[in-house]
Amino acid sequence: MKTITAALRVAALVMAALVAAPVFAYPLDGWEHTGASRLEAFDLAHEVLLQRGTIRPGAMKRMDEVRLGLIDYPEFELPAPDGAFSAEIRSLLGGDAGAYGIAVLDITDPARPFYAEVNGGTEQNPGSVGKIVVALALFQALADVHPWNVEARNHALRDSVISASNAFILPDDHVVPFWKRGSPSIRRREIVEGDEGNLWTWLDWMLSASSNGGGSTVMGQIAAIKHFGAAYPPSQAQLNGFVLGAPPGTMASLVHSALLDGLRKNGINAAQLRQGSPFTRSARARIPGTIGSTSTARELVHYLTRMEQGKLVDPWSSLEIKRLLYLTDIRIRYAAEPTLDTSAVYFKSGSLYACGGSGPCGKYFGNSKNYMNSIATVEYDAGGGKQLRYIVALLSNVLGKNSIETHQALARRIHHVIADRHGVAVPKPTRETEKVGSQKGDEEGVLPAGAH
Repeated sequence: MKTITAALRVAALVMAALVAAPVFAYPLDGWEHTGASRLEAFDLAHEVLLQRGTIRPGAMKRMDEVRLGLIDYPEFELPAPDGAFSAEIRSLLGGDAGAYGIAVLDITDPARPFYAEVNGGTEQNPGSVGKIVVALALFQALADVHPWNVEARNHALRDSVISASNAFILPDDHVVPFWKRGSPSIRRREIVEGDEGNLWTWLDWMLSASSNGGGSTVMGQIAAIKHFGAAYPPSQAQLNGFVLGAPPGTMASLVHSALLDGLRKNGINAAQLRQGSPFTRSARARIPGTIGSTSTARELVHYLTRMEQGKLVDPWSSLEIKRLLYLTDIRIRYAAEPTLDTSAVYFKSGSLYACGGSGPCGKYFGNSKNYMNSIATVEYDAGGGKQLRYIVALLSNVLGKNSIETHQALARRIHHVIADRHGVAVPKPTRETEKVGSQKGDEEGVLPAGAH
């Protein structure tokens, strides 16, 4: 009875904290594996949160249920675009097709994949989607230090103690969750100097809450792993002394080589997908950017395909990256489409906008630039042995239109296209599509007029 009462109390307070909250990932039973306290709080309250609609039925996979979809297909290669399939996807874009880059890979039957592309090679700043490049660089750096020992890698992730510093976290208005065992509530607030978490927690903040301070801090830790090697994590004094005291040129050299190594060692084309600088102004002083950031829909799908094969570093790292992308809280943007409520969604999103053109301008509908980027792996089980498995990368720059609404509409249409291909019925959504004003969190960047 005490456990049930405690769960209900935490659930009620978690619910209060979830108003206008960002999205979080990783299977909820992963709190013992990662030491991320947020997962324990949500796991304790998950039944009530599910009943109240805070989380969706597709968010309830446990750790051992998150699997790599192409692990048995090591020779799998991204097929050439299918003409009819590509035309069908293009028809969903209407007159704005030229403002999109989109790639869709149907792996429901991995032996007979179908692939569609519309402007698949068009380059666009990845925004927060670039944080998947940082995650890959981190897991590659850990594997370089401990090539045959995943327990040693997890030790570095779980037993590290990383303190937030203003040299990396400013400015950032994203909020992240804080919870301690025994506390009656979970708090959401911006990261401030002195906040502590292990490397798993910082990865969760970077990918799930899309904290820019989190992403920049992880980049600093990548430099530390390259510097300390098997001795990472060192004492907190040694760690802080290095990340705060090493010359910026040294930090930049270590981080940029690690970012490029993560891509090139894993078969990702760095000319079509890369992250060139930290996500906060303060961190760019510590780690000056030199290589630029870019993405294409094609290479983003390639990244997710390699992940599903277990070829991002190795199967262990690939599975951990997939778990970090698994949505287990409020869904936003492409993933918020109600049609996907019962699907497992592995997701990252980012946006950048700029004003300076004609007409109204604001967040998500810039009139000079209106970048919205979404990547998603969708797994839908229809019952009776029927299922859908597909990967989507969607880049858009449709000026003067609400990019959240366009991405949600495309999520619905693409899901129905894939379902029709396989004769799978998709239940009618039980709720309305969420409006832009109800979606908070994730990357929301503002570019000055004319910026790139």
